[in-house]
Amino acid sequence: MKVLKFGGTSVGSASSIKNVKEIILNQPGSKLLVLSAMSGVTNQLVELSEMVRHSYVTGYSGKIDEIRKKHYDLVMDLIPQDSVNHNVISDLESILQELEVTCRLPWSRNIEARILTTGESLLTLIFSAYLKYEDVENTLLDAKTFMHINNLENPDTLYIGELLNDQLRLSSQHDLLITQGFVRLNEKREVSTLKRGGSDYTATILGAAIRASEIQIWTDINGLHNNDPRFVENTKPVAHLSFEEAAELAYFGAKILHPQTISPVIGKNIPVYLKNTFTPEATGTRISAISEKKGLKAISAKDEITAIKIKSNRMLMAHGFLKKIFEIFDKYETAIDMITTSEIAISLTIDDNSNLDQILTELDNYGEISVDTQHSIICVVGEGLIEDRGTSRLFEILQDVPVRMISYGGSNNNISLLVDTRNKIEVLQKLNEKLFMNQLINQV
Repeated sequence: MKVLKFGGTSVGSASSIKNVKEIILNQPGSKLLVLSAMSGVTNQLVELSEMVRHSYVTGYSGKIDEIRKKHYDLVMDLIPQDSVNHNVISDLESILQELEVTCRLPWSRNIEARILTTGESLLTLIFSAYLKYEDVENTLLDAKTFMHINNLENPDTLYIGELLNDQLRLSSQHDLLITQGFVRLNEKREVSTLKRGGSDYTATILGAAIRASEIQIWTDINGLHNNDPRFVENTKPVAHLSFEEAAELAYFGAKILHPQTISPVIGKNIPVYLKNTFTPEATGTRISAISEKKGLKAISAKDEITAIKIKSNRMLMAHGFLKKIFEIFDKYETAIDMITTSEIAISLTIDDNSNLDQILTELDNYGEISVDTQHSIICVVGEGLIEDRGTSRLFEILQDVPVRMISYGGSNNNISLLVDTRNKIEVLQKLNEKLFMNQLINQV
């Protein structure tokens, strides 16, 4: 069985959904579809959740009406036959009425998750009904019955597979299964999410759970590009990446992939394809266990980075000092991205400031603290990158813009630079010129 995930832009209109149907029908064999909400709907649901959070009770009914109209219009476009679309709209109304009830409850993280995951429920219901209207038999599955994930970083794919098989035994057996991305049940069996963009993660978790033959992630981009096409001209899709290369790029900001997407399939030898829904004939990017070529592959950037420097003449070299520093970040469940040390100071970066004040209060006991916000990590990735003779060219960037930190040697496949976000676009463009345009490092 293949797992195919389609993102919000891929299912954002009636014409896009018809295009997705053709993509599905052109692929033989059994398939499990993972669908996002319609493009823009999750943003509307975020606004709705904020209204509930701030007790803006007079506004949420209007927001729900906007969502209702968007989905009703989609049904009318896809299923013009009144006798059929009436039943679909009735089912949609049940979901929307449940949403209205949820919005009347006191706001909590669980209420927020129940609101935010409504878009996937609405879209999968419409998509399944549309395919049946077109005589394409399918089974619609509720992801909440099997996406039980206690630990976001390490989902139990074996357990998820068992739960999914239980559902399949209870339902009609078809070669086409449809379910929702993004949603999960947490350790308390409450509705929660896989965070924004998490439908990719759903796809690879399920792919690992059912030992899929392959996983396809369909978006509106021709695969993963060798630099950010929003800021750099003449970027090219990378034909092939290893799991390790893709994981580095995803974690450090490649927008086409959720940061944790690759982790469930590493070691399971399940290839992942990144494809464009609107140009399905394009090759895209293949991610697998095999590294077909060494050297530079791609550059990505991760924003909203905070750099923290701890200066201590008296304690830095003392036994156990670093352990105490790391324990503070562990206490507040805050991951460290980059770290450098000198004889009297340690600098590190984080991308989550939710507990920054508490962390700084405790760090203050260990030395003089300075904090720089609004920075970006520029990540240069490729198999055996630090062994490539041309890699040193990237350090010419030091002549052009200030670089706050450099991480070199921690991985053979990754060199990271920390820069002020105001310089990010300039750095991406100059690195593209030095490393790709001048062809001083082999391109893919």
